[in-house]
Amino acid sequence: MATLLIVEDDALLLDALTGQLQQLDYSVCTATSVPQATALLQDQAVDGIILDLGLPGADGMELLTWARAHIAGLPVLILTARDGVEDRVLGLNAGADDYLTKPFNMQELQARLQAMLRRARQPAFTQASSAAGGASTTIGPLVLDHASHAAALNGDLLDLTQREWELLELLVHRCGEVVTRDDVLAAWRASPPEPGQTTAAPLNSNALEVYVHRLRKKLDQSNLAIRNIRGLGYMLEKP
Repeated sequence: MATLLIVEDDALLLDALTGQLQQLDYSVCTATSVPQATALLQDQAVDGIILDLGLPGADGMELLTWARAHIAGLPVLILTARDGVEDRVLGLNAGADDYLTKPFNMQELQARLQAMLRRARQPAFTQASSAAGGASTTIGPLVLDHASHAAALNGDLLDLTQREWELLELLVHRCGEVVTRDDVLAAWRASPPEPGQTTAAPLNSNALEVYVHRLRKKLDQSNLAIRNIRGLGYMLEKP
């Protein structure tokens, strides 16, 4: 039985969510603020967190940052009313494993939780320290060195542009999940233009299709596939 920590200051939602998750055979503990959640995490092991951002006193992002610094590999699903693309990108870039906005469908939340916890147990998706001292991600034959922005497939370095690297990193970070076109474009707009460009290349769905096509060709000799999810975006399938 997985143990979940729900960090939510809305008493009605907290009670309802706790009851429904317990009916699904989860063990649930709760907190209504960042200090309370931090103290609980220091005393008790949990398998995952459902985290609201709009908490009294301190923003939920502070807890996410603390958890990433102190508890390696702990899955975190943000559940919040903040529905802007910039908010989603900020949360995911800060280390959240998934992001769901309120109001939400309980069946979707359940499916996302199951996928998140399943990924956390996958030996093919692990975080390790690279020789350069930065974090690296290994998924099947693909290794990403986040410190040097380098990727290797079957031991051979991939020749990636800056945009291809950013796209690949986002797909790998959310492997097995849908990455929307808006998520990718927002991440690109938040980063500098590619080196050597005098003006920023247009960032739109047509440009994204080109980069996805290039990335597919570079992953062609592996068992990694980037799927088109009709009307939504893309998903890197697990090997």
